[in-house]
Amino acid sequence: MRVISGCLIGAAVLVTVNFMPAAGVLIVLLALSIIAQYEFYALMEKAGMPVFRLVGTICGVILIVGTFLTIDPAPDQMVRVYHLQNGIIIAMLIFVFVRQFPQKHNDKPLQTIACTLLGIMYVPFLLNLFAHLAYGWDGMAFWEPVGTTGRRLVLYVIIVVKSVDIGAYIGGRALGRHKMLPRISPGKTWDGFSVGITTGVMASWLFYNFFKGKFGAVTLTGYDSIILGLFLSVGSVVGDLFESLLKRSAGAKDSGRVVPGMGGLLDVLDSLLFGVPIIYIYTRLFL
Repeated sequence: MRVISGCLIGAAVLVTVNFMPAAGVLIVLLALSIIAQYEFYALMEKAGMPVFRLVGTICGVILIVGTFLTIDPAPDQMVRVYHLQNGIIIAMLIFVFVRQFPQKHNDKPLQTIACTLLGIMYVPFLLNLFAHLAYGWDGMAFWEPVGTTGRRLVLYVIIVVKSVDIGAYIGGRALGRHKMLPRISPGKTWDGFSVGITTGVMASWLFYNFFKGKFGAVTLTGYDSIILGLFLSVGSVVGDLFESLLKRSAGAKDSGRVVPGMGGLLDVLDSLLFGVPIIYIYTRLFL
């Protein structure tokens, strides 16, 4: 079931990135965000942390929709997008703070505020960077598919990060002897980590060679492919460990049962949520 689900998800990603118009991508991103954020809040409640589930989910939807309606590669428009996002985040903070005032019988107000805001920043805020990565380079209409730059960057980060997951899983099962952080994730080993890092760097280098470093408006060198591959690999493992920490705190094996053989949607997205900000920051600052 894990293999079947992985193949179906891979096919869905290829179709979405290559053929689906921006409006369709928005719907997909919103669906992923709502489900994953729901799973996160469910974990918090299992851990005994009350949250404002509906408030947090609505804030996440507003953040993603606001980005999609305004994002454009023009420099002046990009500045306006950042200002808009800052305004939305400030409004979300105030909204969550004010929502706490009527809670007469909540004996954990600080935990409620903190976990609600963490759910917003962890899932929709990081997931929203896929919109920046996909649509922040090439001008296009709302009914057109992702441009060359965005398409290749999105495929690149997904392939590298998931190569790390696959390599670490296979390496851990075959060679795993030395426990990594048993307090957080008993199944992860340094052996699997080493194989995962190696697999991720190799996937990055192969992807770079396949396109000869030409990612549309972004050009990678061989050195960039190695550095990015290493950063993305480490980020992938850190993202996986962070979600394991959440599940461990909640006493749950998986975040949900949405994906057969893999668990919840958050179990699939955890490594990507830490990978997409790495590639976005690297491309914007250095490429």
